[in-house]
Amino acid sequence: MFGIIPFNFRFRGKVRRILDIYYCFVEDDGQALHPTQIARRTGISFAEVARRLDATPELFVRLPRRDGITRYRITTTASTRTPEETEALLSKYAKRESYLLYAFGTMVLAMLLIVVLTIAPNM
Repeated sequence: MFGIIPFNFRFRGKVRRILDIYYCFVEDDGQALHPTQIARRTGISFAEVARRLDATPELFVRLPRRDGITRYRITTTASTRTPEETEALLSKYAKRESYLLYAFGTMVLAMLLIVVLTIAPNM
């Protein structure tokens, strides 16, 4: 955000991209894929694909480097879930992050209100 918030949102606003990457793996029957292959199939930039793959270890696992090429695969727990369950899980994570953002915003507004109420009687 502005560098003020000390946490990073991994799911909020990114669920559609993560699901596109997930469906790319599902269509290939769980084959190990390189981020460039995923980027070509989904139309998402390579950098964004690499960030999403690294940021969501709940769904994607990085395979050991063989011949210098890093590949990713879907986790075993994610492969046993149906696509509907995965969508529900990702929306639940995004909703939690939204609640965290709202709670943080409410705390900041409450602190500003306290400061204003403290200063206002002295004017």
